[in-house]
Amino acid sequence: MIRILICDDQEITREGLAMLLALEPDITIVGSARDGADAVALASELRPDLVLMDLKMPGMSGIEATRQICQHVPQAKILILTTYTDDPWVIEAIRAGADGYLLKDSPREDLLSAVRGTMDGRTYVDSAVAGALFKQIIQPPPSTLVSEQLSAREYAILQRIVAGMSNAQIADDLQLSDGTVRNYVSVILAKLAVTDRTQAAILAIQGGVLPHR
Repeated sequence: MIRILICDDQEITREGLAMLLALEPDITIVGSARDGADAVALASELRPDLVLMDLKMPGMSGIEATRQICQHVPQAKILILTTYTDDPWVIEAIRAGADGYLLKDSPREDLLSAVRGTMDGRTYVDSAVAGALFKQIIQPPPSTLVSEQLSAREYAILQRIVAGMSNAQIADDLQLSDGTVRNYVSVILAKLAVTDRTQAAILAIQGGVLPHR
């Protein structure tokens, strides 16, 4: 019996996955988590065989949750289930310890194959992102020199952006005003020549910036 913990910030997604997987005679759903922090806590308590992990969620991201679960519940397999096909996210998830990467719009048969294959020790990467991942591995991304472009404070804020923290959370963590953080974020986006926080996070990951823990 494969004991599964589902983590997704959308309740309808959690319920849908639970109903779908519960139909299988060799699968049982042991828990449901609404964010990364919840997933870490439940994984430590329930000791699932496999965690279906969303990637981008409010608060703790799926990448950070994956990293912590791998540290505290090393026997648990982690299968990323997300809408993101950007290869930097794939690589960062695998670096964090994920055993597979599956897109949410995958057919039911692919989901079941990924779950069972992951439990059998195989690494599952969705065909939609496998090509990009292969290119990323054989052709390392050009250096973005992120650390050289930013001040120490800007770099610290970028680390927290990569970790999925909001401006308010960053302000609280660094004891700054919301306005000051907004100004820093604007400067960071301008220095990195990107237009939003997601692009900044992806560029940072490509440049080797690790999320703040």
